[in-house]
Parts: sequence; C-alpha cells; structure tokens
Amino acid sequence: MKRREFLGKSITAAVPALISGYAVKALDANSPIVKALMGTGTDTDHVLVIIQLSGGNDGLNMVIPIETYNLYNAARPNIAIPEDKILRLNGYDKTGLNPAMTGLQTMYNENKLNVIQAVGYPQPNFSHFRATDIWQSSSNSNQEVYTGWAGRYLNYEYPNFPNGYPNASMTDPLAIQIGSTAPLTTQGPNVNMAMSITSATNFYQLINGTSDPVPATKAGKELSFIRNVARQTQQYAGTIKAASNKVTQQAPYPTNNSLADQLKIVARLVKGGLTTRVYMVSFGGFDTHSLQTTVADTTVGNHAILLGRVSAAIKAFQDDLTFLGIEDRVVGMTYSEFGRRIKSNSSVGTDHGAAAPLFVFGKPVQGGVLGNNPTIPATTTFNDNVPMQYDFRSIYASLLENWFCLPKATVDGLFPPAINNTLQNLPLIKGGLCKAVTPPPNPSGKTNITNYPNPFSNKTTIEFTTTGGDTLIQIMDTAGRLLVNLLEKDYPTAGRHTVSFDASHLANGIYYARLQNGTDQQVRPMLKVR
Repeated sequence: MKRREFLGKSITAAVPALISGYAVKALDANSPIVKALMGTGTDTDHVLVIIQLSGGNDGLNMVIPIETYNLYNAARPNIAIPEDKILRLNGYDKTGLNPAMTGLQTMYNENKLNVIQAVGYPQPNFSHFRATDIWQSSSNSNQEVYTGWAGRYLNYEYPNFPNGYPNASMTDPLAIQIGSTAPLTTQGPNVNMAMSITSATNFYQLINGTSDPVPATKAGKELSFIRNVARQTQQYAGTIKAASNKVTQQAPYPTNNSLADQLKIVARLVKGGLTTRVYMVSFGGFDTHSLQTTVADTTVGNHAILLGRVSAAIKAFQDDLTFLGIEDRVVGMTYSEFGRRIKSNSSVGTDHGAAAPLFVFGKPVQGGVLGNNPTIPATTTFNDNVPMQYDFRSIYASLLENWFCLPKATVDGLFPPAINNTLQNLPLIKGGLCKAVTPPPNPSGKTNITNYPNPFSNKTTIEFTTTGGDTLIQIMDTAGRLLVNLLEKDYPTAGRHTVSFDASHLANGIYYARLQNGTDQQVRPMLKVR
C-alpha cells in the first residue's frame, strides 16, 4: 500500500489525545451523527450523552416486572430478585428497579428518568460484534452496512469532509468519545469521521508538539512522518484542553467507578464551553453467563455491582450538571447490544437474548415508564426471549426530532428505507423544547389488540383498534424473530378492525402479535395448540 493510501485510510480514525487518563475521540464538525444529532442550521445548545453497556445487559433483573412477579420468579428461581427488595417507583406500581440502583430510583422519582421497556429490532442477532454493528449502523439484521448512521448523515451534509474543517464558524468537535476507537457509528462512505485519542502520553505530546524518539532506521523515518501527519490532523486538542481547564470545581463522583470517571469529563467539557453535541462513553462486563448473582443472596453479585456503578455514576453526573448549572442542556441514554433470555441457566446466569429496557435521563426528559412489562410465558424454555415492543431506531429518531429539532424528513434519511415507515415519534422529551409529542394513546391500560379463539389450532382472528394513520401488525416467535408483517396499512380514520392469521404451517407454541400505531404499541401473546 502506498503511503498516501495508508494515511487516507487510517490516520483520521486514530489520532492520539487524552484527559484524566481516558482516551478521547473527536468526531469532526462534519460528522453525520454530529450533523444529524446537532442539526445542520439548527440553533441549539442541546447535548446528548450515549452510554453503551457492553456485553448484553440482563434487562429482567434491572427493570423487574412486579405486576407478573410470580412468572418472573418461576422463570429464573436461582437469580430472581426477592419481591420485597425491588426498588419501587413513585406513582407506578407495575415495575421496579434492581435494589442496587438507588440513584436511578431517585432520578425517576424526580421525573428525570424514562424507562423504555423491551427495546430491540426484528430478527435479533446474538453475536456481540454483529449486534453492536446493527445498533451503530441502524441497519436491518439481514443486511451488511459498512457506514454508520452518523457517517451517512455527515457525508450528506459535508460531501468534502475532511477538507475545510474545523473552520471559523465551528472550531470545536461536534462529538466526542471517551475511550475506545472510532466506532462504526461515525463511518462515512470513504473515511471515518471520528478522531481517536488513545493515551495520555500521546495527548500531551500532541498539544505540546513533542514525541518520543524514533529509531534511526527506515521504519523510524516512516513513524516520524506518520506522527507529523497525525499532529497536523488533530486540530481539536487545543479547544478540548482549554474547555477542560476552565472548570476547577465539580460535584463529587464515586471512586473506583470508570463510568463515573468518564461522565465527570463530559460534564467538565460541557460546562467548559465546548459546542460539542454528542458524547459517547462505555462501560463493560455485562456478559453474565455465570455467577450473575450469588447463590446465597440474589441481590448481590457481579450484575448488582455493575448496575450499582451505572446508577451511581449517572446520578452523580446529573447532580454535577445541576451544580454546574447546565442540566437544562443535557439528555442521556443507555443501550446494550442485546438483552438476555427470560429463563436463567444452571450456572446462575443468563444467556444472550433479544429485547431489553433502556433508560433516557435528564431534566428535559419526560419521566415515566414507556411500554408494558414483558410477556413471560407460564412455562418458559431456555430459548424464550423477551418480545420487542419498541424498535431501537425509534429511540434515535425521537431524540433527533424532539431534542435536536431536526425535520422528520432529515431524520428519515438516516435510516434504511424499509425502516422509515415503522419509526415512531416517542414521548421522551418534555414538550416545548422543539415541539410537543402526544403521549401514548393508551395510558389507562386499555387493550387495543386481542385474538380469538385463543388458544387456537390453525387460524385465529386478530382484532385491533387504530387511531388512524400508519398501522402495523407483526407476528413474532418466542425467540424474538419476526415471522411476518401481517398487516401494513394507512387507515384514514380511527376504528376497530380484524385480520386473520393462518398459523397452520407453524409448530405448536406461543407466538406474539405486535400492534404499532403512531406512538402506541402493544404485544399480545397467542397460543397455538393441536
């Protein structure tokens, strides 16, 4: 490979810099996620913080279904949290939190936390690497996409990137990742829009214009040349350092907590004056196949330690935002590449699964619980998964439209065409910040989808209520896989309708009918018998 080709393919994604011992990656002002999340031409100082919980977090032991506790306890008797230990939520008695998450319980009770139930996508993939790619690219699970949803947007808005950036109108990075390397999220069609800062030594060498000695060899000369190009490429080090140095006092954070350490830097940079719109941090260890809890006490163990650190870090971060006077500007969200199976395994753990809850948090967030408790069969098998209620891309789309104030047409362009018609605008952000979002039309628990007969042998009639507009009915199996889009129709008016489901070609067992209509969705379990 020629020197020019090598540099063009690698240097923009691996430029060194670091603060407080953490690698920092800067997404250029032209980054797609940057442009998308910030909004081209949109006058906003809003910030989004994305927290990745790497490994596949067990959602059922994080957000616990009190309403169906007997079924939950029967499915995982060796790891179930005792009912009297579950943290209760003010004004909502159907669901509670893991006892290690007192910080997030407080935030919920302060109306600063939204719990979104059963987030996933059709045809879930259980490989850590592939599932992460799907979340970062927002692709369908059956397609290989080599660009990120942010990278695509950046290329659309800034086709000449990286030429001409930063410039006089934007001197700061529009997105920063602390730790890790450039993700698929920021990959454009030609180059990755992200700059990676990999070590404290490299960071200070970069901004001071120094470097370690190189050997007096041909390889040393090449290394010196690459370092020089990297130093020229990293144009944001000065603004990052200047912003961090402006803040000399912050609220306390827990010690021995790497997520808290990362979020402390984020708060510091936001307060320091960076116009950056997106921050990405990560926290791992959630692949809990064994010893998820202790045998003697299921409220403690590896998973409880992880959840406790996540909760404490987010609560400290929120308190710091309040202390610094910037909590009106910041919204955060968590995600993991997948959840875990409904049934626990014999190793006191859980195996890779499908849908799981996630959190959206911050003062601008419309607090509450979005969605119903996951459906848990009376008799579970090791292959049973939590059926999806919300597509994760609807979370992204809702934040883009209602927090970063992007036009819907722009938001739709960030996702594969087949997804556009199924994206929901969810009530995650309080009204008035961009525009009000109508709350879900089913707050009273009214059933909008049923089927009869149930149980059934070969065919059943699904009856559903639509408020009008785009209406989707999907059939999924207990593994979380989408079997068929049974109905996709735009109804001109509200009404009650029926559609027939022929399951004669399917094996006996439980299936799920999922209704999606506007901001509302419901999942109906159906039992096929002989």
